[in-house]
Amino acid sequence: MDLGLRDKPVLVMGSSAGLGKAAALEFCKEGAKVMLFSTSEEKLKAAQLDIKKVTGCEPAYTVGDITVAADIQRVVKNTVEQFGPIYALVNNAGGPPAGTFDNFTDDMWQKAYELNLLSYIRTIREVLPIMRKAGRGRIINYTSSSVKQVLDNLILSNTFRMGVLGLTKTLSQELGGENILINVMGPGRIKTERIEKLDTIQAQKSNITLEEVYNKSIKTIPLRRYGQPEEYAKMTVFLCSAANTYITGQTVLVDGGLTKTY
Repeated sequence: MDLGLRDKPVLVMGSSAGLGKAAALEFCKEGAKVMLFSTSEEKLKAAQLDIKKVTGCEPAYTVGDITVAADIQRVVKNTVEQFGPIYALVNNAGGPPAGTFDNFTDDMWQKAYELNLLSYIRTIREVLPIMRKAGRGRIINYTSSSVKQVLDNLILSNTFRMGVLGLTKTLSQELGGENILINVMGPGRIKTERIEKLDTIQAQKSNITLEEVYNKSIKTIPLRRYGQPEEYAKMTVFLCSAANTYITGQTVLVDGGLTKTY
């Protein structure tokens, strides 16, 4: 199936590793023009090289901090100047620290808000005029399976991911008439550095091995394994593709059946 992404400009935030990098790789496989973005130039260069080796397509990159408004403005400007009007935006940011309510100060709550909600608001604000002028666009907001079923010891993430859900649903109503589709995606236990870090915390807390945490976790997943980043990325690409013309305002979990709510 031709997904209609060849030469389409795509901006993927938080894309030097993990789910963001996996999404960028899949977009490049489809011939899209991809801009990478993260705080680490070293990791961005490595991601750029890895993607080129696999696809023959060399994405561009911009170094910046997703919590800094000027950096967001700069990466959007760079994308347009190098590739043309942005067709798709993938919002992705690392998770805030793990912990319970009593662990966090006002400053820590503020930082989590800026990382996991305000950053998405800012990126969308920057790309919307471009998409409106073009008369089309796709926006994907990465969150977590916690938007359907909250996760223990992750109160900051649980709180602000839900804000992204409200933002997305509201914008789907406001933007539908302008042919701009916006959806939420949430990963379950996908094999990334973030999950490994959370599993390590759980292992230390429970005084068990990392392997024991993994074996315990997969028993809760109907597919009996962690997902791979490329499995998650393929859904991202589909929702941004020409194959998706009628899905907007939805929350799609890629979790192997882990979440037991509707």
